[in-house]
Amino acid sequence: MRTSTITALIAGAALVLAGCGTDSAGTSPTSGASTSAVESQAQFNDADVAFLDGMYPHHAQAVEMADMVAGHTGNADVVALAAAITAAQKPEMDRMTTWLQQWGQPVPTADMSGMHGMGHGDGMMSADRMDALTALSGTEFDRQWLTMMIEHHEGAIDMANTELADGENPEVKQMASDIVTAQQKEIADMRAALG
Repeated sequence: MRTSTITALIAGAALVLAGCGTDSAGTSPTSGASTSAVESQAQFNDADVAFLDGMYPHHAQAVEMADMVAGHTGNADVVALAAAITAAQKPEMDRMTTWLQQWGQPVPTADMSGMHGMGHGDGMMSADRMDALTALSGTEFDRQWLTMMIEHHEGAIDMANTELADGENPEVKQMASDIVTAQQKEIADMRAALG
C-alpha cells in the first residue's frame, strides 16, 4: 500500500511538471503578454503625453488638499474621502512618472509653485483659494473643501475625457477611464455630504 501511494505521488508530480513545460515552439505562456505590454508602453501620442503632463500636477494638488484635512476638520466623511483620494492618486502619479520615463519624456514635478489656477479650465485652484482654505476650520473648512474638490474633480474628468477621445496608449486610456469612474463617484459622495 505504501508503494502504491508513493507511485501515485510520483505520477501526480510528473503530470504537474509536464504541464509546466514549454510548448513545441519553446515560448513561455507569458511571452505573448510581455510582448504586448512592451508594445503598449511604446505606443503613445502627444495627447497621452499632454494628459500625463497635466494630470500629474493636478493629482499633486488634490493630494495637497487631502493633506490639509487632518488639521482642519474632524468630519469622518471628509477625512475618509481625503484618505481615499490620496490612496488612489499617489500610485497613479507613480505610474504616470514611469510611463513618461519609458517614453523618454520629461517628468513633471509635484511642485505647485506657478501651477495654482493655471486658468485652463482644469479645476486647478489658485494660490489665493488654497491659502483661504488653509485659514478655515470645522464646518466652514468642510464646505469649502468639498466645493473646491468637486470643482477640482470636474476638471480632472474633463482632462480624462480628452485623453479618451484623443489618446493612443491603451494603459493611459484605461487610467483616464478609471479616473472618470472614480471621480464621478467621489463627486456624488461630496455633493451628498454638502446636502
